[in-house]
Amino acid sequence: MTSLFNRIKEARSKRAQYLKTRDEIARMPLDVALDLDIYRGDAERIAFDAVYGRA
Repeated sequence: MTSLFNRIKEARSKRAQYLKTRDEIARMPLDVALDLDIYRGDAERIAFDAVYGRA
């Protein structure tokens, strides 16, 4: 039962990190995004890869 709670806790933590990362990328100023060669429309994919690894 403990491992179930740990998995749920880890999943919630990763989800929170994903949302935070996605929002930061999406709200990034355009000049910064261009300097980093990031298209802000790809925020969901970039955040997912960063938090969960490549699918």
